[in-house]
Amino acid sequence: MKNKPLVFNPKVAKEKPNNNSVCPFCNTDTLTNILATDGDIIWLDNKYPTIEDTYQTVIIESSNHEGDISSYTYEHNRKLFKFSISHWLETIASEKFETVILFKNFGPLSGGSLRHPHMQIVGLNHTDAYQNVIQENFLGLKILDETFENAEINISLDPIMGYSEFNIIISDSSQIDFLADGVKEVTNYLLGRYFDGRCISYNLFFYLISGKYICKVVPRFITSPFFIGYKLSQISNDERLETVKEEFLENRSNMRKSEF
Repeated sequence: MKNKPLVFNPKVAKEKPNNNSVCPFCNTDTLTNILATDGDIIWLDNKYPTIEDTYQTVIIESSNHEGDISSYTYEHNRKLFKFSISHWLETIASEKFETVILFKNFGPLSGGSLRHPHMQIVGLNHTDAYQNVIQENFLGLKILDETFENAEINISLDPIMGYSEFNIIISDSSQIDFLADGVKEVTNYLLGRYFDGRCISYNLFFYLISGKYICKVVPRFITSPFFIGYKLSQISNDERLETVKEEFLENRSNMRKSEF
């Protein structure tokens, strides 16, 4: 039997702060129900749980209101990923939920409401978040696999939505640094060189499938009507995919020269 859609609660949503109000994540002295911290990284209960039948939490990534994964140091970003993934796995291990998801919204087209950098861990009580996801959504044009065996970055050839969905894949938790670095480098490319800087939003979606840890990075634009009306995803042609690969690798090389 198919799962029912998630139920959104507009009454709770009306109470949420937005980018025109005082940022609650900057005023850490007023935060409540804190679950864990590591320096200025904070995991806490979401004060405004807008989705019914779920357990919603937030990870404040940094004290820097204008920060982002694309611009953190490699060191801070690696710490953030280890913190976030460990608490995602902890919530999964509690066995309280049918599925536990870890994701991030960034930018006005991503579905996010606050600029201050944050991720979310959400426990879904009676929903299988993977019900419409297939293995082929994580296969694609390989653009990097130089660091670890069975670890890679690719561009989906059978994306969930499209166009250029990047998958960063590792085979065990000892490779989280590769995952963190890959996501940082992909988001930096997307917000900079990709489409000549016209991309201002992205999403991160994390998956644990067949023992592999996967982060799918999705640049966000106005959503295609083919997907909205018919759930038809799209990909770029082969020439464009090769161009994206070359641009990403050049951008990555410049990033690493400047920090390592």
